[in-house]
Amino acid sequence: MTSIFQQALGAEFARLHPRLQHRFGVGLDTGEGCVGTGVMDRIWHGGAFVRPFLRIGSTRNILVPETGRDVPFTIENYPYTDSYGRETVTFVRTFELPRRRRRFDATMIYSRERGGIVDYLGTHQHLATDLDLTVDERGGLVIRSGEHRFHEGPVGLRLPALITGEATVREFFDDSTGRFRIEVNVVNRRFGPLFGYHGSFTTRHVDADRIPAGLRPSREEARV
Repeated sequence: MTSIFQQALGAEFARLHPRLQHRFGVGLDTGEGCVGTGVMDRIWHGGAFVRPFLRIGSTRNILVPETGRDVPFTIENYPYTDSYGRETVTFVRTFELPRRRRRFDATMIYSRERGGIVDYLGTHQHLATDLDLTVDERGGLVIRSGEHRFHEGPVGLRLPALITGEATVREFFDDSTGRFRIEVNVVNRRFGPLFGYHGSFTTRHVDADRIPAGLRPSREEARV
């Protein structure tokens, strides 16, 4: 079995920088997780109108309502089998802001039904987003979000682009510094920039047999 990122990228996976191949090759077959630690040079958000929505999202560990510079950062990627038998990888980002710790949680699966990776956001997987993965000229990984869907109880609906954000994540390995660099931008088609951050980190690969407590979501969603 190959990792969910290898499945999504196919032959393009070989174009990734070797360090990114190792990082995004984590999966059940390797038995490894990947933990990154570093600093986000800047966390930002759009105008004041954005803040209430970010605060609502933060109650379920979706997005971050504060801004900051030189913020200590951790990202934890652990593979596991969820309650529906799907290989899943955690993407739990922790930001050590001056006044409080914030988390931005996601869990990802590869969906044959949708032909790519589905990203479940937050502690309860209420939001499901299609991801499009490409490899850039540096051997970096570029992730763009697609359709967003909301799932709660019997309710399952597609969210219009007008009320959601389109995310672009760019990650590459900087050989000159020996660090991974990441840039995240979330924008709305009508209202413009909503949220983002950029910085750098190093990684270590760890045994994934035991996932640290609190990384798996409180609720899992079967629908993609």
